[in-house]
Amino acid sequence: MALPEATEKIAWGEPTWRVRGKLFAQLDDHHHGADHLAVWLPAPLGEQEAMIFTDPARFFRPPYVGPRGWVGVRIDRRPDWTQLARLVEQAYRHVAPPRLLESLGTAPAQSETRSRRTR
Repeated sequence: MALPEATEKIAWGEPTWRVRGKLFAQLDDHHHGADHLAVWLPAPLGEQEAMIFTDPARFFRPPYVGPRGWVGVRIDRRPDWTQLARLVEQAYRHVAPPRLLESLGTAPAQSETRSRRTR
């Protein structure tokens, strides 16, 4: 909620976080009987696969949005909160309009701008 214009809304029975209507995070509180508590985040092209390959106990491909590059991050097994905060900010930057990114004090990375244009 500290990110510019971030809002919280309940959708699909779970809290979600948005910027100007675009979803950048969703809580997965044992969604459809899953055995975990997690957050789902959009990731830049190739990041989902890299994260899951590197640490499959922490990262997973979530249902519904996983085929579009989103990654699930388990938060029920001693999460690295610093890493999670970075991933949430990265997800925000992935969907936020450029003007809001400028308000964060840094311009969007080339890959973020490029991936936004290709959607």
